[in-house]
Amino acid sequence: MPNLDLVVNEIADEMRQRPDRGEVATYIPELARVDANAFGIAVIDADGNVAAAGDSDTSFSIQSISKVFTLTLALGKVGDRLWSRVGREPSGSPFNSIVQLEREQGIPRNPFINAGAIAVTDVILSGHQPREALGEILRFMRFLADDPAITIDKAVAASEQRTGFRNIALANYMKSFGVIENPVDFTLGVYFHHCAIAMSCKQLAMAGRFLAHEGRNPSTGLSVVHRERARRINAIMLTCGHYDGSGEFAYRVGLPGKSGVGGGILAIAPGKASIAVWAPGLDNAGNSHLGRIALETLAKRMGWSIFG
Repeated sequence: MPNLDLVVNEIADEMRQRPDRGEVATYIPELARVDANAFGIAVIDADGNVAAAGDSDTSFSIQSISKVFTLTLALGKVGDRLWSRVGREPSGSPFNSIVQLEREQGIPRNPFINAGAIAVTDVILSGHQPREALGEILRFMRFLADDPAITIDKAVAASEQRTGFRNIALANYMKSFGVIENPVDFTLGVYFHHCAIAMSCKQLAMAGRFLAHEGRNPSTGLSVVHRERARRINAIMLTCGHYDGSGEFAYRVGLPGKSGVGGGILAIAPGKASIAVWAPGLDNAGNSHLGRIALETLAKRMGWSIFG
C-alpha cells in the first residue's frame, strides 16, 4: 500500500504547479473574491489518521456540499417519504435549471441540484422556525466534524440572498405544485444559510467519515445512520453529486463525491477514507477543476476506485 502522507503531499505539490486552475464562481459576488491559487486536501482513514497538505486548515464556503448533510437529516425525519417530493435520478441539466421542473410537475430530479436541495430544506424546516432549523443543521455539522467552532459565513449568505433570483424562481415554482409547504422566504433563508457554512478540508473530511464507514463514526463506534442509508446516500453522490458532470466524475475518479461552487469536493472511499479537497477554480459544469484532478490522482495512486 502506498504511503498516504507521501501521496497527499505529492498531489498538493503537483496541483500547486498546474497553470490550468478553472474559473472562480462570480455569480455569488462574495465567492468571486476568493484566491484562485488556493489548494487544500485532507484525507482521514479508518483509524483516524489525517494526511493533509496545502490550505487544508483554511475555511471556505462549502455551498452544495451541505446538501449531503441536509439530505441525511431529512431522511432521518421522514424516511423514504422524502422520495415523493424529490427524485433520485441524475439531472443532465445545469444545477439551477428550471426547464426540467416544468416538465416534471415541480418534482426536482434529485436532492443535489438546487431545486431538490430547496425541497429537502423545506422538509427539515417543517414544524420549526427558520432559526431552529438552521441551528439543527449547524449542530449536526459540528457533531459530525467534532468541532463546535464551525460557523456560517454571514457575508456569503447575504450575498446569496441578494443575488439568488434563480433559486427564488425555483422555490416559487415548486410552491405552485405544493412541493414546498412552508413560506418560500423561510425555506430559502435556511437554504442560503446552510450553503454558506464555512469549513476547512480537515473539518469536512471529518464530517464525512460516517459515509465511509457504513454509517458509523469509526472513532467512537456510534451510528449516525443505518448502513443501508449510508450506502444509498453514497449511491446518490456517485450518480448526482457533480450536477451534469457527475458521469465524468464517476468515470475519472470512481468514488462517490459531492462538489460545491465554493471549490470544495467531499469524496468517499468506502471502508477506507473520507476525503476533502478545495480548489476554488471551477470547470464548465460548476465543479472544482483541480479538485477533480487531485481526486482522480489520489484514487489511482491509492487504488481506491470503487470499480477496482
